[in-house]
Amino acid sequence: MRRALAEVAAVGPFFLLRPDAAGPSWQHPADFYRDGLPPLLDAAAVRLGTSEARVTASIVQLGYAARLWSPVLACALLHGIVPDLADLRIDAAPQLRLGLAGPHGWRATDPGRQAALIYQTVVAAHLQPLARALPAKVASGLLRGNAASAMTGALGVLARRRPQVRSAARELAMVLLATGTLRGTGALTGRGLDFVRASCCLYYRVPGGGTCGDCPLGRPASVPR
Repeated sequence: MRRALAEVAAVGPFFLLRPDAAGPSWQHPADFYRDGLPPLLDAAAVRLGTSEARVTASIVQLGYAARLWSPVLACALLHGIVPDLADLRIDAAPQLRLGLAGPHGWRATDPGRQAALIYQTVVAAHLQPLARALPAKVASGLLRGNAASAMTGALGVLARRRPQVRSAARELAMVLLATGTLRGTGALTGRGLDFVRASCCLYYRVPGGGTCGDCPLGRPASVPR
């Protein structure tokens, strides 16, 4: 597991899970979620220049989801190992860092088994508790769409930087998009990992913001939503 984490960390900054997360600055996820992510939300509101709490909550949740998905998906596709995030630790100051207090996981090479383990590890164990803890009222469909967008985005980055897993990445994305709360959040288009979501993350409401590449706003009706 340590070797796998070290290798996938080279894919990009969102793929880093520190294997030595110990010390007073590292929080248990339950404590982090229970507090409602105030350090991240406050910093994001300033950075984005918005006073809309739901916009800040959506953008923070989307970014956090990407950091959860990225190393888990990469370990599964590159090494056939799904990291167990039960020992996840979080350090939010001065910037968000994720680590594992005791790196271990499950061997899985079948896409169906990988998807089941990954969904339980990322969505059920972390994104759902996080959604319940957000202090701002954000539509559940929007948060589910964020989760799917972060997942397909992470796989897209991985496929571009490790082309040998491009086909397997699309297959895994298809299975995950048919799993649990990710079902109905959007659709892959074409033969790659281009994704069109059924909801909007609200980034267009950020001063100077716009629509993301997978946003459904302004698309012709023929594009899957």
